[in-house]
Amino acid sequence: MPKQQSTWARHVSAGAIVFATLMAGCAARPPASAVPDPGPQGGRGTPEGCQADKLGDEALIGKSEANAVALLNGCAWRFGKREGQQMPGTMDYNPQRRTLDVKDGKVTAVRRG
Repeated sequence: MPKQQSTWARHVSAGAIVFATLMAGCAARPPASAVPDPGPQGGRGTPEGCQADKLGDEALIGKSEANAVALLNGCAWRFGKREGQQMPGTMDYNPQRRTLDVKDGKVTAVRRG
């Protein structure tokens, strides 16, 4: 006749199983769908100034995203919508900051604030 496990051994075994299950649930998982990296966005501006201030905001419309970002070097800017996805923004009003909407790699709208 086989020996029965002691109560202590059963509790330790059950505890180990529960612990392993909880730890497996906490394992890092990759995100369900990768969100495109919005890339570096401009800060409050640089001492050198904003190159795009020499052009009107409408000059950015139709430019490729890369060209617009290069023109905005030293400017305060951010993405509003990028490829149909609304990007996070703030509620503060900054008249020097440009908010760009980009679709199919081209700037479709520029707003201030």
